[in-house]
Amino acid sequence: MPVISLANTKGGAGKTTAALLLASEYVRQGYRVAVLDADPQKWITNWYETGGKDPSLTVISEVTVASMQTHIREMRDQIDFFIIDLPGQRDPLLATALGLSDHVLIPVQGCAMDAKGAAQVIELLAHMKNQAKITIPHSVVLTRVSSIATTRALSAIKDLLVSRGVNVLETPIFERSAFRDIFDLGTMLHKADPARITNLDKARENARVLALELKRLLPAKRREQPLGLAARLRQRAA
Repeated sequence: MPVISLANTKGGAGKTTAALLLASEYVRQGYRVAVLDADPQKWITNWYETGGKDPSLTVISEVTVASMQTHIREMRDQIDFFIIDLPGQRDPLLATALGLSDHVLIPVQGCAMDAKGAAQVIELLAHMKNQAKITIPHSVVLTRVSSIATTRALSAIKDLLVSRGVNVLETPIFERSAFRDIFDLGTMLHKADPARITNLDKARENARVLALELKRLLPAKRREQPLGLAARLRQRAA
C-alpha cells in the first residue's frame, strides 16, 4: 500500500488534477484507492460528493497533522494506494506527508513561481535526508503541457531540474479540457461519456501512461514507518 504525495508550495501547479488522474486510473485497474484531501479548497472532496463515488475509492476530507498517520495505519490492510493531495503552501502538513510517503510527486507548470514552489519541496526533502536520515524518492511531473509543442520556458525548467539531479517523469500531464470536465461532471475518465467530453481517448491514454510510469517507481513492498516519525517531523517543520 504505497503512499504517494502530491506537493508544491505554490497553489495552482496541478496537484489536485494529478491526484485525481492517478486515483481514477488506479481504480480503473482494479486497485483500492484512498485519497487524503488535505487541500483547503477540497476540490476532490467536492468532486467525490458531486458524483465521483466508487466502491474502490475512499476520499477522506478531514486531514490533520495528527490524523494523517492514523488514517494510513488504520486503512493499510484495505487500501492498495494512498494518495495525499497537499495544500499549496509550506506548513506542518507538508513535512508530515513527505515523511509518510513512498514517493513524492511534484507538479510543475512552465513558470518561475511553480519552479520556486517545487524547489522548496525538494529543499525540504534534502533537509529530511541530511538531518533525519530519511530518504524519500521524488519526481517532478510537468503539467498543463501543450499537446502541440513544448514551450521554451518549459524545456528550460526541465533541463534545469535534470541538471540538479531531479527525476522528471517522461510523461507530462497535457493541457486537456477533459481534465477540467471530469471535475465539473463528477466522473472518472474511464466512466465519462465521450459525447460530453472531447478527446476523451487521448486524456485516458495520458492518465494511463502517467500512472504506469509512476507505479514503476514505487517500492514492491512499502517500507514501515518508525514509531513517532510524524511527531519528529512536526518538530522539524515548526
